[in-house]
Amino acid sequence: MAIEIDGWNRVYSGKVRDLYESVNPKYAHLILVVASDRVSAFDHVLEPAITNKGKHLTTLTNWWFDRLDVPNHISHEVEVPAVVAGRATIAKKLEMFPVECVVRGYISGSGWKEYQETGEICGIKLPAGLHFGAKLPEPIFTPAYKAPMGEHDENITFERVVELIGQKHAEQLRDLSLHVFNRASDLAEHAGLILADTKFEFGIDPETNLITLGDEVLTPDSSRFWSKAAWERGERKDSFDKQIVRNWLADNWNQEGTPPVLPTEIVAQTAAKYAELVERLTQEVA
Repeated sequence: MAIEIDGWNRVYSGKVRDLYESVNPKYAHLILVVASDRVSAFDHVLEPAITNKGKHLTTLTNWWFDRLDVPNHISHEVEVPAVVAGRATIAKKLEMFPVECVVRGYISGSGWKEYQETGEICGIKLPAGLHFGAKLPEPIFTPAYKAPMGEHDENITFERVVELIGQKHAEQLRDLSLHVFNRASDLAEHAGLILADTKFEFGIDPETNLITLGDEVLTPDSSRFWSKAAWERGERKDSFDKQIVRNWLADNWNQEGTPPVLPTEIVAQTAAKYAELVERLTQEVA
């Protein structure tokens, strides 16, 4: 459950994050983003939470922001309240684009399903004969439309992005997304990791009128990281995220009614995956 925070009013609670606005009109342009330990899968919030998940996501997002050469939404005008220190950020409100900027360097997830059916991902024709987890000839921009709350996001073509936000902004989002993906891939490789795919969200900063990177970035909840050594051995499905949870649910729940409570060992294994990714990136990459 979301907590009450002195000086801040909660305005929204998603599956895993809570948003607050300052009671001080001076800071009406800011938003407090709190990453909870809640975990979701198959559109359900599960019980129990994953220990320290919110701190891991916040640590990684801030670590990446420090290393990416694009504007981001972090603000230092006020301090994060002590009660949520370590798992929250103060961010500038952005005019968000209704597009999730997905970049894939390897084929997996929903992209793999689409490729099997059509030989394409989001209208991009790919070579025949690719296997699950294969490296693509080059990273591709495969956007999704951010559906209204309660509905599923929809993979779309670049042409559809142009229809939604205009040619100039569509090209800027595509180019920025590919630029950040390539930079992050290089850093991940130094830590013995592969960045298979990720999603970014951008908005316009009203103060600067610049396209600005927002939301969480390059975390286990928004990205698929693999061990490079495991990938080279042909192991393609053991990622540093909540895949353990998804796999257990797929084996133990028919996706009808209330999902079952996660076993203690599944929670512990998932928490360990998040912690290992943070350690590998932040300790092994300067």
